[in-house]
Amino acid sequence: MQHKKNYKWILVALLWVVALLNYMDRQMLSTMRPSMQTDIHQLQSATNFGYLMGIFLWVYGFMSPVSGIIADKFNRKWLIVGSLFVWSGVTFAMGYATSFHQLYWLRAIMGISEALYIPAGLSLIADFHSDKTRSLAIGIHMTGLYVGQALGGFGATVAAAFTWHTTFHWFGISGIIYSIILILFLREKNEKDSVGQTKMLVNEKIPLFKGLAMLFSNIAFWVILFYFAVPSLPGWATKNWLPTLFAQNLHIPMSQAGPMSTITIAASSFLGVISGGILSDKWVQRNIRGRIYTSAIGLGLTIPSLLLIGFGHSIFNVVGAAICFGVGFGMFDANNMPILCQFVPQKLRATAYGMMNMVGVFFGAFITDFLGRSSDAGNLGKSFAMLGGVVVIAVIVQLSLLRPKKVSERWQVFKTASSISDSD
Repeated sequence: MQHKKNYKWILVALLWVVALLNYMDRQMLSTMRPSMQTDIHQLQSATNFGYLMGIFLWVYGFMSPVSGIIADKFNRKWLIVGSLFVWSGVTFAMGYATSFHQLYWLRAIMGISEALYIPAGLSLIADFHSDKTRSLAIGIHMTGLYVGQALGGFGATVAAAFTWHTTFHWFGISGIIYSIILILFLREKNEKDSVGQTKMLVNEKIPLFKGLAMLFSNIAFWVILFYFAVPSLPGWATKNWLPTLFAQNLHIPMSQAGPMSTITIAASSFLGVISGGILSDKWVQRNIRGRIYTSAIGLGLTIPSLLLIGFGHSIFNVVGAAICFGVGFGMFDANNMPILCQFVPQKLRATAYGMMNMVGVFFGAFITDFLGRSSDAGNLGKSFAMLGGVVVIAVIVQLSLLRPKKVSERWQVFKTASSISDSD
C-alpha cells in the first residue's frame, strides 16, 4: 500500500484521527472543571486550574525539540503509535484521579507523550507530499486538531450526563484501540519515494550537533521561531480559556459555553486551513512567497477578532469574532510546516518543528498562567483584546524578513554548508 500513489492521502486520513485524539484528550479538561471541582476542591481556584493546564504546556514544550530530534533519527511510525498509546492510557487513568496532585502529574506525563506526535506526524506528511499539495495536506491534517478540540468541548456535556470519570475512561479507551489499528496500516516513508528532493539530499545523514548548528546559524529559522511563537499567545489562549470567556461574557453555563466556543473555533478553523492550504499551494506555484502571504493574511484576520472576543457581550459579537479568528488562525496553521520546508532541509524538519513547538508552547504556558490570574481578577476579556497588538508585530516581522529562495538555490546553499562543515 505504501507504493500506491494514493497512500499519501491515506496517510493524511490515518494521522487525521491521531490529531483528533491528540487535541480531544488535552482539550476536554478545560470544559470539565465545574464537574470535577465538586470532587477535587482545589480546582475551584482559577489560578490552580491555570497551573494544571500550564504544567502540560511546560512539559510539552521542553519535550518538543527532543521529540523532533528523535523523529529525524528513528522510525516515525512507531514513535506515533507509542505516543498515542501512552497519552490515551494517561487519559484513561485520569478518570481514577482523586486529588489535584494526581491530575497534575498525569497532565505532565501527557505532555511528554503528546509532544512526541506533532513533529513526527507533520514531517511524515511533508515527506509524502510535494509543493503542489503540501499545504493542503497539512491543512487537512490540522482539521483533525480542530475537530478534536471541538469534541473536547463536549467533555462538560458528557460529564453532566454521566460523570467526569466515565468521560475520561471512554476517551482514553478509544485512543488505545486506534493505536492498535495504526500498527496495521501506518507506514514510514522509503527514501526512494521522497518527493521534491534530490537523491543526494535524501540519503544525507546529518549528525545531531551538525544539524543543530545548521539550524541555529540560519537567520530565517530564527525569524520563523519568532513569528510562530508570538501568535501562539492568542492561539493557546483560545484553546484553554475561550470556554470560560464565553461563559462569563454571555452569562451561560459551561455545559453550553464549552461546546459553543470549541465548535465555533473548530468549524471556522476548518474553513481556514482548507482555504489557506488551497490558496497557498496555488499561490506558491506563481510566487515563491505565496505561502508567506497566505499566512500573513490569516494572522491579519485574528487582530480585530481578538478585540471583539475580549470586549463583546452579545452572541453576535463574540461568536462572529471567534469565527473570524478561527478562519485566520487556520490559514496560519496550514502554512507553518510548508513555510519551514522552504528554509530547512528534509532531514532536519522534525527537529526544526520541534524547536518551533517548544517556543510556541512556552508562550502558551505563560499566557495560560497569566490568564488564570486575569480571570480571578475579572480582566479576562481585556487581556484577550490586548493580544491583538502582539500579533501585529508578528505580521510585520514575517512580511519584512522571510524571503525564501528557489528550490535549486536553497539546496545548493545546504550542500555548500555541509561541505564546509565537513572540511572543518
